[in-house]
Amino acid sequence: MDDAGRHAAIVDLLRRGSRDGVVPFSELVRAALYAPSLGYYADARRRVGRRADSDFTTAAEVGPVFGELVAAAAESLVGDLSGHALVEVGAEPGQAHFASVASRFAAHLTFRLGEPVTMPARAVLVANELLDAQPFHRYLRTGGRWVELGVRTDGAALSVVPLAAPSGPASADFIASLPAAEEGWLLDAPLEAEGLLRSLLAGGWRGAAIFLDYGRTVAQCLESSPAGTARAYRRHRMSGEILEGLGSQDLTSHVLWDRLEPVMRTAGFSEVKVDRQEAFFVLKAGRAMERLAAMGGPEALGALRTLTHPAHYGFKFQVLHGVRPA
Repeated sequence: MDDAGRHAAIVDLLRRGSRDGVVPFSELVRAALYAPSLGYYADARRRVGRRADSDFTTAAEVGPVFGELVAAAAESLVGDLSGHALVEVGAEPGQAHFASVASRFAAHLTFRLGEPVTMPARAVLVANELLDAQPFHRYLRTGGRWVELGVRTDGAALSVVPLAAPSGPASADFIASLPAAEEGWLLDAPLEAEGLLRSLLAGGWRGAAIFLDYGRTVAQCLESSPAGTARAYRRHRMSGEILEGLGSQDLTSHVLWDRLEPVMRTAGFSEVKVDRQEAFFVLKAGRAMERLAAMGGPEALGALRTLTHPAHYGFKFQVLHGVRPA
């Protein structure tokens, strides 16, 4: 199916499931990303990599150095790794960044995006750019109040409209928690990332959780992002045309760290913190960084620079982490 056909099929799917021709914005994003056989993540396309036919790169694409630093950080959090399984959630097919360190763990379990996750009793859970890949809601400040936005699907083209009421209790609670903002301000909120985080931390398993992603607090979004943080990625180009090419481009928004930290604490995790990726690796994997810099050669130095330098991933990405001791 070509891109135009995929887009039309997703619009038709949304139209058939709409109320009076309108769906919540989050439903459009869900269909665009995950609709069976149509969604961006349901397709067997090449999404991640440096090639021209991929759409974006991630820290995992740096290769073994990323795995070495994550393993070193995990060891600083839980101690002996041999009693913990490495559980990687959201990895793309074919990635092998943990190949060189997997033997240090009791097991290495990999779950793809959308797959049900089974957690062993003792684990180090690692997810790189998983939370930002969840459907997001969109809100507008208008008439002195916040309203949730939806998308009209029964016209000649998709159009954004206010919803008459929040799409559900979680959305209503989120609106009630928001402070005032300037008229016309947009706010994107991946509320489903909170539900995903709760499900991953459920069950009482023990160990550490490490989530690498890009995000802000609600306050930061309301200080510096008047047009919201949602965007589309395709062929390594960022676009604000998030209603176009449904199913053929990635749709994402910044996660909201101040919404996610309490989820970890409520689940019984301690030492919960969000660090810049640079600071996280320096504080938790400093010795491994020194060893790789001294012995790894130019390739390792380049990978370290990409992962930690503020001009690359070091500042752009943050790490939410915590431990639930045995």
